[in-house]
Amino acid sequence: MSPQPGVYYGPDEDEYTKNLERFFVAGDFVCGVGYGIMLVLWTSCVRYLWNQRRRSPKTTLLLIYLCLLFVVETIFCIVQARTVQVIYIENRNYPGGPWQYFLDTQYLAINVMFYATLFIITFLCDLLVLWRCWVVWTASGPAIAYSVIALPSVMLLASFVMGTLWTLQSSQPNLSMYSAEPLAFGTAYYTLSLGLNIILTILITLRLMIYRRTHLVHLPPQHARQYLSLATVIVESAALYSAFAIAFLVSYAMNQPINQIWLGFAQAAQQISTYLIIHRVAMGTAWTSNAMESQTLTSFNAAPRAQGTGERDLKRTGPSNVQFTSQFSVSEIVAESKSDSEEEIASAV
Repeated sequence: MSPQPGVYYGPDEDEYTKNLERFFVAGDFVCGVGYGIMLVLWTSCVRYLWNQRRRSPKTTLLLIYLCLLFVVETIFCIVQARTVQVIYIENRNYPGGPWQYFLDTQYLAINVMFYATLFIITFLCDLLVLWRCWVVWTASGPAIAYSVIALPSVMLLASFVMGTLWTLQSSQPNLSMYSAEPLAFGTAYYTLSLGLNIILTILITLRLMIYRRTHLVHLPPQHARQYLSLATVIVESAALYSAFAIAFLVSYAMNQPINQIWLGFAQAAQQISTYLIIHRVAMGTAWTSNAMESQTLTSFNAAPRAQGTGERDLKRTGPSNVQFTSQFSVSEIVAESKSDSEEEIASAV
């Protein structure tokens, strides 16, 4: 039997509910695309770090972190796909429609896992950005670094508390993430998380720009551009997540159905940003294809003596010297360069 012209075969729900269902399915598609991108980045990061696992204990920690993040994200995507199957196929004739079934069954394990994995992913990504901020500012001294991350640490703790409350409230019987109380907790949670990322991005970029401005007169232009390149990566990564997070936060607070799509984009963008940061950290100073910028700070110390036997040492120095250390001082490099220059002058005299 072919469809009859002019006969309505759609659901009986109101337009708002139908939009929620449309965007919910679209959000599932966005999560799948984001998972594919993250899988490529994760594979690249793990392969590189695995080859460097014996060089530093922090390499092993990053590998554990990546594996944990990947496992949680995989569970999240499986739960997301399973939820679509449960509400649209196995319970399509539920009174009120599939979306009403979703709202009425938030206490089920599949929905609790959805909220829990989403919360854990966000917390792990925020934690990594906080660690990056601490590493960058440690060059100014541990005391300054701890004072700088004091406020972001408090914000991270507050977001953890609010996220826990949001997860618990959203998974209660007769409640959902769109109910009044969970909606308030969720808005507060994502506001804290977004604010934390913006503050950390500003702090990291500020410190890198200070590096570049202070030592531009002492270092070659290729080396100075390294800081600008790193700042650009950090800013672009945070802007990618922040843009989608703001869109989700506004639409979620206004209870607009399109928030489901922005949630998928924000969740994927945050992890992509995280993997990009880890990839840049793992690659050391290999920011561009330029030979000078592909060297580590150790190779920069050897650059003035890149003649004769010193040239062979320089060739052996490359991306394998992964710089995970948090103690990083360009002033020491300048001092050593000046000392080398003084020795050359003395020998010439």
